[in-house]
Amino acid sequence: MKKIVSILLVALLLFNALGYYGLFMGLTYQNKQSLIQRFDGNTYNEAEAVTIKIPIAIPYAVDSKDYERVDGEFEHQGEFYHMVKQRLSQDTLYIVCVKDNTSKRIHQALEEYVKTFTDKPVDSPTTANIMTTFMKEYVSATFAINHVASGWSQSVLQPARTVVFIDSFSASIIHPPERA
Repeated sequence: MKKIVSILLVALLLFNALGYYGLFMGLTYQNKQSLIQRFDGNTYNEAEAVTIKIPIAIPYAVDSKDYERVDGEFEHQGEFYHMVKQRLSQDTLYIVCVKDNTSKRIHQALEEYVKTFTDKPVDSPTTANIMTTFMKEYVSATFAINHVASGWSQSVLQPARTVVFIDSFSASIIHPPERA
């Protein structure tokens, strides 16, 4: 019984230290690992796959007949995609990607969680407190740091120096050189 209670308390302490951010990162990692297993086993739905063609001018590039497995992810216009495989054919790179809706939902949940840290309510329109904004923008708070003890302090004054540039150019050629 003591062991179970101590494990629960340690879990509660870790959750308090990491917070929901650790939870979201764990969900992201779990989703990524499950996608990699599906892609490695070639058990993803081919109908959901999107092929991207990118023109590339690489000298001495070797064309590949078959696709090779790659891992990667990117976001385009709010949609998350995971790269499955790619191949280079002549001057075009073909990348096969699959849309990942789970990553999109995790990202949206993380965004909503971060919005709870601000003063603005999540569902209400953005209304700012005018007085607070006025105070932050226009009322300056000045401060100064003064030393209390006079020991070990000495003011340094550097006299202003005037710099005078003297033209030192003089004609070194009195007459033109002789021709050979």
